[in-house]
Amino acid sequence: MSIREKIMEFINSKDYKPMIKEEILVRFGIDYGSRKEFYKILDSLEKEGLLIKTINERYAPINNEYLVVGVLEGHERGYGFVVPDDKDRDDIFIPAENMAGAMHGDRVVANILSKSWNGRRAEGEIIRILQRENQFIVGTFEESKNFGFLIPDDQRIAYDIFIPKSSFNNAKNRQKVVVEITRWPEPRRNPEGKVVEILGYLGEKGTDILSIIRQFKLPEEFPEQVQEEAASIGQEISEKDLEGRVDLRHLKTFTIDGADAKDLDDAVSIQVLENGNYSLGVHIADVSHYVKEGSYLDKEALNRGNSVYLIDRVVPMLPKELSNGICSLNPNEDRLTLSVIMEIDRDGNVVNHQIEEAVINSKARLIYDDVSDYLEKDDEEAKEKLKDLLIELDHMKDLAKTLYEKRDKRGSIDFDFPETYISLDENGYPVEIGKIERRIANRIIEEFMLVTNETVAEEYFWAEIPFLYRIHEEPAQEKLSDFAKFIHNFGYRLKGKEIHPKELQMLTKEIKGKKEEIVISTLLLRSLKKAKYSSQPDVHFGLASRYYSHFTAPIRRYPDLVIHRIIKENLKGRLTPNRQEYLEGVLPDIADHTSMTERRAEEAEREVEDMKKAQYMSDKIGEKYEGIISSLTNFGIFVQLENTIEGLVHFRNMLDDYYNFDEDNYYIIGERTGRIYRLGDVVKVEVVGADPLRRNIDFNLVD
Repeated sequence: MSIREKIMEFINSKDYKPMIKEEILVRFGIDYGSRKEFYKILDSLEKEGLLIKTINERYAPINNEYLVVGVLEGHERGYGFVVPDDKDRDDIFIPAENMAGAMHGDRVVANILSKSWNGRRAEGEIIRILQRENQFIVGTFEESKNFGFLIPDDQRIAYDIFIPKSSFNNAKNRQKVVVEITRWPEPRRNPEGKVVEILGYLGEKGTDILSIIRQFKLPEEFPEQVQEEAASIGQEISEKDLEGRVDLRHLKTFTIDGADAKDLDDAVSIQVLENGNYSLGVHIADVSHYVKEGSYLDKEALNRGNSVYLIDRVVPMLPKELSNGICSLNPNEDRLTLSVIMEIDRDGNVVNHQIEEAVINSKARLIYDDVSDYLEKDDEEAKEKLKDLLIELDHMKDLAKTLYEKRDKRGSIDFDFPETYISLDENGYPVEIGKIERRIANRIIEEFMLVTNETVAEEYFWAEIPFLYRIHEEPAQEKLSDFAKFIHNFGYRLKGKEIHPKELQMLTKEIKGKKEEIVISTLLLRSLKKAKYSSQPDVHFGLASRYYSHFTAPIRRYPDLVIHRIIKENLKGRLTPNRQEYLEGVLPDIADHTSMTERRAEEAEREVEDMKKAQYMSDKIGEKYEGIISSLTNFGIFVQLENTIEGLVHFRNMLDDYYNFDEDNYYIIGERTGRIYRLGDVVKVEVVGADPLRRNIDFNLVD
């Protein structure tokens, strides 16, 4: 038993009475010279929320009935919610007067003042801040004669930051800056800080996206040691690199990607075998050959967790020498891969497969639109570009259809949300916004990556080897029950108490093409849990799959890189009992960290998109558009336009009546006129405001 475990056992014992740290030190017989290390362990147990230090400096166990440890989600109006570490507990509402100087993102202990009842959340107060999250805050600097303020970009931080004149550090009014907190907030007192970085003036090219990079603490520059390691990697394949590899350079492999893609990490090949089955090859860049475990490159890749795509720039997981260079499967260049060759029958079953360390030479770099133009329209220009690969593309179309039908039959849910493309001018200003079509070429690659990820996960599940899985846990019945009540308003219903993905899949098909499709799909997605990485196998509910992993993108996702290492060690017989024990110890932390970095990337990408949409609409004031009601709240109606831009119609601007949100029937109704607005209704709106800083767009309804 470790010293941590012994401390927790002692403090949680029935006879324990709260003690100061010196008393615990004596009780454990720790010598004076080791006291600092022992106190560090006590501090770390407190920061993790496993025990609590009382006002008189005594350590006590956490009383789980009344105390909740978790992360605070702030709100711009000053109140917040504690999201408990214990995922079986509901969030705790914290009124503004009970925040005790805690800020959004802080790790806290909350004391429950009133338990949840009759649909109301439990309410509490912050009694301890275990860990501060916001040492550095990004925002807009407002200067006055003798002092300044930072208005944070993150609206969940409810305080403006007071900045003494001596701490301006040459910042000017209305500049975007980074401020370091020098004094944390207290009840009725704002936090104080000093300017540590000036990002540029509002409206200056690139300042807006750079602000979001800083806000989400995305590591932009690679440390010098990482750059040196990357620069030392050769850009040519050597004879030594080929030792022990299967030579697949004779295969007709090729990549299919977007026109702007530079990190090409997957190539495909296809043949029809004599027995009529397909031989599908999915060849993934062998990044692990170059990024060795424990190297500077590896540590930085783990820290980043994934690449982040921010419209006009990428914050990559790996330096360009790897991501765009030796690891990218560029055409007519030898490249090292981890290749999965699958024999797939005419019903879409993988009847045989091999995973091999290989070398390939991609014969072509194809573009999604060209492939789709050929397969969808038999376009002559596209046909000419692809003339050497027409047979292979036809086979791929047929196989992808078979794989989709098999997945569809088992109940895999296929959300078809419109993605947004945003085109910027040379000054970084959005000039065009619209929907990205999910065409046949995209779907082909999607199906091939899905079947590869499943095949790899299933093999390693049955081999009982430590692994990283991509899981999507079954949804909470309460959330599905609320969702079922909601769709009842539209005349849809879910059958049975235990909902299978097939039931939800049938619903998505039923609403296809109807005006309420986006609304119901969005609310369904919110009712499901988020997919995440895990060292323990579990179902992927959305895909209706028992085994799933992420294997196909090691240039831009760290879990894929880890999986490649495990597979290669297994192929070479190096997974000794000691190595497996080591992996079992580190994989849970890698899964948690990369799940966090993925969520961070999604938030940052969404923030950039929302900001650019607000910029785009800021010079459209007074223009009128048709849209559909996409969401209802107790303060207004959200309307989504054809180009995916969404804006809010505030009740205060609906002057023809006094409107209320009827939650039970899920519509907005006017008290005097009885006029009703429902989700999915088509309405006409006028743009009345757009604020890129707050990512808000305001509409008014037009009769």
